[in-house]
Amino acid sequence: MTDTTFPGLGVAEPICRALGAENYLVPTPIQAQAVPLLLAGRDLLGIAQTGTGKTAAFVLPILQHLSKAPARGPRALRALILAPTRELALQIGERIQAYGRHLGLRHAVILGGVGQGPQVQVLRAGVDILVATPGRLLDLFNQRHLRLDAVSHFVLDEADRMLDMGFIRDVRRIVALLPKARQSLLFSATMPADVARLAHDMLRDPVRIEVTPQTVTVERIDQSVYMVETAAKRGLLTYLMADPALERVIVFTRTKHGANRVAEHLERAGIAAAAIHGNKSQGARVRALEGFREGHVRALVATDIAARGIDVDGISHVVNFDLPNIPESYVHRIGRTARAGADGKAISFCDGSEREYLRDIEKLIHKTLPVAGRVAAAPGAQTHGVADRRHSGSQRRAGRDRGARFGRFGGRDSANATARPTQRASAPGAA
Repeated sequence: MTDTTFPGLGVAEPICRALGAENYLVPTPIQAQAVPLLLAGRDLLGIAQTGTGKTAAFVLPILQHLSKAPARGPRALRALILAPTRELALQIGERIQAYGRHLGLRHAVILGGVGQGPQVQVLRAGVDILVATPGRLLDLFNQRHLRLDAVSHFVLDEADRMLDMGFIRDVRRIVALLPKARQSLLFSATMPADVARLAHDMLRDPVRIEVTPQTVTVERIDQSVYMVETAAKRGLLTYLMADPALERVIVFTRTKHGANRVAEHLERAGIAAAAIHGNKSQGARVRALEGFREGHVRALVATDIAARGIDVDGISHVVNFDLPNIPESYVHRIGRTARAGADGKAISFCDGSEREYLRDIEKLIHKTLPVAGRVAAAPGAQTHGVADRRHSGSQRRAGRDRGARFGRFGGRDSANATARPTQRASAPGAA
């Protein structure tokens, strides 16, 4: 690819004008590879992680195709984009609005967690591009509020997450309802067997594009790990958050209840936090995300599923409060920081039960994570012990220089109380 501008890729002037207004001037690698192929009508299998620019890679060609072809009817749905989560669906809808502002095309986003009335009204008025989550789409289809027989462009985004969330069967039902003559695109960060079979079944002679292989993490991310007992994790998190360098932080937990507990703990410590996960209503999720984006919420505590689609600039740190049991999820998580050329930091907590997860992660990324410190809960759970307390003076000074030593925590309960450092020091990983 010799021309690395959007006009050079064949993108039409009205779309380029909209991209300029968004200050998007240089295509990302996946855009440079995918856009000409998609404009030529090819099916595509894209292996790409969050943050590679894949949304624009498929939205721009769809907008251009539809702007040149008249609709088949006043209510004809011509392009369908399936997303696994509400946040990702809304994000895609926002990008369609931004890139297609000069084209006069109609789009809508339908998702669960909110009343269907307004969505039905929008569908009745007619849309060209529909972004949907699988469950709500099938629900409205079964109620005959929409038709799929005129779809000419179909995108399945984050297919591996569809598998994780149990949506593959719904996806197959939707694919079976679509016209056979269509352009189809499938994007996935990883390629497990079920997703590979789905791609084989729904794509016709696809071009495969792979950008940022899953075994490579973002080079600009400073990664470290704390070996910490489970009961000391919340206190350690509170201590780290005492450093203002942790300006905008995503904290990942493995479960929804864990996300709630961590967010409540941070709030009690005086740190603005909000939890986002599948049990939250759509309104609560939108408010949490907007508060995080606008800086009112400093720590967004999320599960992996809910975090898909979070597109917020300036995330300074990612904290893995719980290590993921799927090593690829670690790559997705830390990719939330160090975006758009910025630096970022990823701090992980590893307790005794997570050592195997850590080994799997290090095997995947071909890197041993440096240990920033070792933290144990003190006897009786009255205070938090600090790593390497038995080290010699020279060792302690070296640890302090590495940012690994941070004083003794106080608190009523190591798992629940707000931990407050009795002496101030730079939080490890925050410099």
